[in-house]
Amino acid sequence: MELFSLEGKVSVVTGASRGIGRAIALGLAGAGSNVAVAARTESDLETLVKEIEGLGRNALSVPTDVLDRTAIETLLDRAIDELGGLDVLVNNAGGTRFVAPITTLRPEGWDKIIDLNLNAVFHATQLAAQRMIDRGGGSIIQISSVAGVQGAEGLSFYSAAKAGVRLMTQAVARELASSGVRLNSIAPGWIATDLNANMWSDEGIRKSMEDMIPMGRFGRAEEIVGPAVFLASDAASFVTGATLVVDGGQLA
Repeated sequence: MELFSLEGKVSVVTGASRGIGRAIALGLAGAGSNVAVAARTESDLETLVKEIEGLGRNALSVPTDVLDRTAIETLLDRAIDELGGLDVLVNNAGGTRFVAPITTLRPEGWDKIIDLNLNAVFHATQLAAQRMIDRGGGSIIQISSVAGVQGAEGLSFYSAAKAGVRLMTQAVARELASSGVRLNSIAPGWIATDLNANMWSDEGIRKSMEDMIPMGRFGRAEEIVGPAVFLASDAASFVTGATLVVDGGQLA
């Protein structure tokens, strides 16, 4: 099990205040990592910091708007200065709260989702990679989506962004392979979080969604933790440019 240990590592998780990001931050801490957590809501981050410290790890709360490149740079540099390094970055911040067919999609809606789910990931990836190269290696983990593997009706903008993240990650993984910096993606399927509560809390909608999933249920945020710890750890030392699909068999 030492292969999966993150003892002595420093991780940064964006979008960490709730859902998948929160679960991953706690999971990385449970595996031994010190963790800097970022999101826009400071109160939620402070609660998370206390839970991470309760696991015996050092934690840092950095309120961050990932649409601001300077804010991302501050986040990474504070992790390095205050926690002692940068070994793992999880680009989790993202998502969408609306569905729209292409014929009625407002251009500003397209821009908003691309900015949050693709452009912000580019900035964080570039800034982290520069620092990790100087450190001699690291692991960058992108939270993509099954919608970035197979186009999702009514979510053309989100599919485009998440597919962009996945393919950018593959390209950069090839560029940085010799540097010791690994880049991989996790593509979750339908995971029950606050963001999609309107779907899983409505019995009719939930049933129709579950009918598309061979395992017959929504996933839990905690079920993304194992793949994230694996990709962050030495257990994945020969894994780069990969996409781990965690969807209950939906794409199968």
